[in-house]
Amino acid sequence: MIAQESLTYTNTQFVKSAAKLSQCPMEIEREVAFAGRSNAGKSSALNRLTGNKKLARTSKTPGRTQLINYFQIGDKPLALVDLPGYGFAKVPLAVKNEWQRELGNYLQKRDPLVGLVLLMDIRHPMKEFDMAMLDWAIEAGMPVHVLLTKADKLKRGPAQSTMLQVKKAVKHLGDQVTVQTFSSLTGDGIDVLKKRLDLWLTAPEETDDQPAGNPEA
Repeated sequence: MIAQESLTYTNTQFVKSAAKLSQCPMEIEREVAFAGRSNAGKSSALNRLTGNKKLARTSKTPGRTQLINYFQIGDKPLALVDLPGYGFAKVPLAVKNEWQRELGNYLQKRDPLVGLVLLMDIRHPMKEFDMAMLDWAIEAGMPVHVLLTKADKLKRGPAQSTMLQVKKAVKHLGDQVTVQTFSSLTGDGIDVLKKRLDLWLTAPEETDDQPAGNPEA
């Protein structure tokens, strides 16, 4: 039987901020990036996941995250990455264009990147920027986990209906894209998110009752 390791995300600590790909930490072996529109609740989701309200900076002003921010999980060579909010407002066009180039550079060339968590406000999913990120990920063969945030803003029925609509919209992409609802406020969906991150960041461990090298598990 194959056992999946569970990581302790409450041991996550800030490592560094990178302005471009060449500044990303070399010691990280596997990482998962969190991406989304500026108001999708990216920082809040990371703070809820790690149990640290001050880990990722939150702001009432969208677009404050303009660096690639690295958070290492304990002493392991694993990291969660907070990417610049795409589509951020009140930023000079030249700055926005430069960051879009750097973001694309990171997504296409960062070798340790094993998965992308794409956050969307459940009340406004599948916008133009979200579709662009999905298109890039599919082209690159990168697995994507869609996090429909702020689920507490809707009643359970409408929230589930929206999730089903998004699942239908990405159904043609197969297993490469998964979808869930999530609330940073209530913690709803946190266990599902942790299991997805564990799957990407850790290699399954062989237990004693399963012969090593046997793919049939």
